[in-house]
Amino acid sequence: MADSSHSPPQNTAHHQDGYLATPPNSTGMPGGIPYIIGNEAAERFSFYGMRAILAVFMTEYLLDASGQPAPMDEHTANQWQHTFVAAVYFFPILGAVFADWLFGKYRTILFVSLIYCAGHAMMALVDFPQTTGIEPRTALLVALCLIAIGSGGIKPCVSAHVGDQFGPQNSHLLSRVFGWFYFSINLGSAASTLLIPELLARYGAGIAFGIPGILMGLATFVFWMGRNKFVHVPPGRQQFFTETFSREGLRAIANLIPLYLLIAMFWCLFDQTQSAWIHQAKEMNRLLYDFESFGQRWTWEVLPSQIQAINPILVMLFIPLFTYLVYPLMGSVFEVTPLRKIGIGLFVTAPSFMLTGWIAWRLDQGEQPHIGWQILAYVIITAAEIMISITAIEFSYTQAPKKMKSFIMGLFLLSVALGNFFTAFVNRVIAKETEKGNALLEGANYYWFFTALMLLTAVAYVVWSQFYRGQKYIQGE
Repeated sequence: MADSSHSPPQNTAHHQDGYLATPPNSTGMPGGIPYIIGNEAAERFSFYGMRAILAVFMTEYLLDASGQPAPMDEHTANQWQHTFVAAVYFFPILGAVFADWLFGKYRTILFVSLIYCAGHAMMALVDFPQTTGIEPRTALLVALCLIAIGSGGIKPCVSAHVGDQFGPQNSHLLSRVFGWFYFSINLGSAASTLLIPELLARYGAGIAFGIPGILMGLATFVFWMGRNKFVHVPPGRQQFFTETFSREGLRAIANLIPLYLLIAMFWCLFDQTQSAWIHQAKEMNRLLYDFESFGQRWTWEVLPSQIQAINPILVMLFIPLFTYLVYPLMGSVFEVTPLRKIGIGLFVTAPSFMLTGWIAWRLDQGEQPHIGWQILAYVIITAAEIMISITAIEFSYTQAPKKMKSFIMGLFLLSVALGNFFTAFVNRVIAKETEKGNALLEGANYYWFFTALMLLTAVAYVVWSQFYRGQKYIQGE
């Protein structure tokens, strides 16, 4: 039952079980937000911790059924990695339909999280084929499928669940909370990306994949603890289909689909920081410092998969920087709309891949450039992420009719799936051509190919954005 000491005003609707069905008429921060943020931080630790070591695990640690090393080649590993990520971002549309139509966001998140936990448990067993009797690639496939269903199924519901906590009186806090929501994602990501690769190197895959599983269990528990604080917007039932296929619903979908198709190219490039960029880092000089002090030598050669941690760390720094400095400075020159932020971000993405292409060119010449150059590429692509990803999440929520919030979030996440499907397809073609002895997009050409596609997409976006016409929807209005 809801806490009677925090009773909402009389005009607030309730479920029969006592949960709030509509946001209270309040100007303050909703009481359920800390539980959502805590859940998100732990869940993102689990996901990004597992994902941080996946590429290295498949190319260096994977075993066969007898327990002997049987690693994948880089392009095959890239294909597995990006197909998995594409699946993670495909399942949100199914989770969104079940949440908005039948079960509501809270129950969908809670039940699907249990599938998520099962996937992590299977992942921790991949490295023990002689104990489980399961061939490692089969166990890996099952684990990734369960994690994709779990992680994907809750994605649109969690971000839409954040927005559901707000009514007309405190909707002005949405931008701030989505910023902190994104901050919690990257706090969990940064911590796990630094820690889990060390666990893999020191203790093996069982421990390295097991710790993220424990954190996913904690995330599920924290979310359950907030049940009496949340606004539980009831599922739309038949009204979900009525609204989705109404003139208003179809217009919202038609308005947003071109945006998501264009944003897909950003994700095509960005998510290669977890695959191609890791393989590139293996060949670079990764010594961050080497000096002698107090009679002891201090060195740190960062692991290839740890370089990814620079992205979430930069996100946490860039969120306040962009909110309080960059956007206000832009606003002194022109009106900073969500669509303009996204457009600028698309153009900013291209130089990051241009720089990694230059790094690849130097590697092709037999040089060993310092990892600092790749860190600079992370700075550029993270700036683009701030302008594209956070903005697109908030923009998608506000442009979605009230009974379609999760569904529209699912459509947005399909853009990530589409980008990763394309990356997987490109790597599959390269792998097949390599088997035939044909050279295709080798070295720097691989990165410059994606740079050119990104620039073409950014130009197409500028043309499309001039014709966008949408409408804003807030719960409780």
